[in-house]
Amino acid sequence: MYSPSLLRRFFCFNSASSSSVTTFSSTNSKKMSLVFFGSPQVSATVLDALFNASAAPSSSFEVAAIVTQPPSRRDRGRKLMPSPVAQHALDRGFPSELIFTPERAGEETFLSSLRALQPELCITAAYGNILPTKFLNIPSLGTVNIHPSLLPFYRGAAPVQRALQDGVKETGVSLAFTVRDLDAGPVIARERLEVDDQIKASDLLALLFCKGSKLLINKLPSIFDGSAKVNAEPQDDSKATLAPKITPEESWLSFDEEALVLHNKVRAFAGWPGTRAKVLVVDDKSSNHNVLELKIITTIVRPDYKIQGNDVNDITFVKGALLFPCGGCTALEVLEVQLPGKKVITATAFWNGLRGQRLKTL
Repeated sequence: MYSPSLLRRFFCFNSASSSSVTTFSSTNSKKMSLVFFGSPQVSATVLDALFNASAAPSSSFEVAAIVTQPPSRRDRGRKLMPSPVAQHALDRGFPSELIFTPERAGEETFLSSLRALQPELCITAAYGNILPTKFLNIPSLGTVNIHPSLLPFYRGAAPVQRALQDGVKETGVSLAFTVRDLDAGPVIARERLEVDDQIKASDLLALLFCKGSKLLINKLPSIFDGSAKVNAEPQDDSKATLAPKITPEESWLSFDEEALVLHNKVRAFAGWPGTRAKVLVVDDKSSNHNVLELKIITTIVRPDYKIQGNDVNDITFVKGALLFPCGGCTALEVLEVQLPGKKVITATAFWNGLRGQRLKTL
C-alpha cells in the first residue's frame, strides 16, 4: 500500500514540457464540481473530453479531482508507473495533489478527502474498483458510469470481450447512474453500434469509450439540472446477462469446436489473455514428434469452406494462411501467430520455418 506522502512525491514531477497543457483553477464557486474515476487508456479518452468541455467559456462544471488505480510496475524495466489516466492528467497540467490513488474506494482516508471536495457529480469509466454505498452517498447528483454495452445486456467486468465471444452483430455504450448492484442503475442514454466481424476487443473498446465520452458531454447539462435522473429508464433485470471477468485458463482453443466460435474467441481475447493452441510438429525424415505451443493472433473464417477427405487433423497452408480443421468440418484460417518469447509473425513466415515438417491439431 502506498502512503499519501509517497504518492504525492511520486506524482510531483515536472509536466510543463507537455505540448497540450490545460490551466485548472483550484476553486470556482459558479461551476459544478465533478470528480472523474478511471484507470486504463480508454478512460483517458473520457477524461480528455471532460477537460476540453470544462475549458469552454460556457462550461458549467470543472474537474475538481481524479481518482485512479495506484501506480504499478509495467514494461520491461518494471518501473513504478502511474496509470494511463494519471499520466494523461499530468500531461495536461492537472494538479498532482488532486490525483487520488486509493487501493480501495472504501478507504476512510480517501472518502474523507472526497467529502471535503463536496462534488456534485462523480463520473466513472473503467475505474476498476468496487464503489461502496458510503461512497455513493457523497456526490449530491449521484455517480454516472460509462458502460460499454447496451444495458441490461453484458453487465460485469468484461462486456466487450464477452459480446465478441458470443458473436454479437450489434453492441453499444450506455450512460447509467451507479447503484450498489452491479451495472444495474437507471439508464440515461444508449448509443448502438454495428459490430464488424473482424474487429478485435481492444479496438471495439476504444471505439465505444470514444462514443461514450461524446454521449456523456451531450448529457451533462441534463444530469446537472436533474432532468436526467427524472427521465432515466429503469433496467429490466429479467433481460440482464452477465459478462464475468476473463481468466487465463480460458485462453486455450479446442478444435472440436466450429471455426466461427474459435474466431470469435480469438478477437474477443486479443491482447490479454490472448488465445493459445497446442499443435503437433511431425518430422517424417526423423520420425520425431514435438508438441508446440502457439499464440493465435489473427484469424478469418470462410463460412462456405469445408474440410474434405482424410485431412481431419492435418494443418495445411493455403494462400498465406494456416488452415486449422475444426468441428463440423469447418476451417479456421490463421493469418498471424506468435511463438513463446518471440515476436508476432505471419503464417507464411511460420510455415517456411517448418522446413517441410508437418503440423497436426491435438
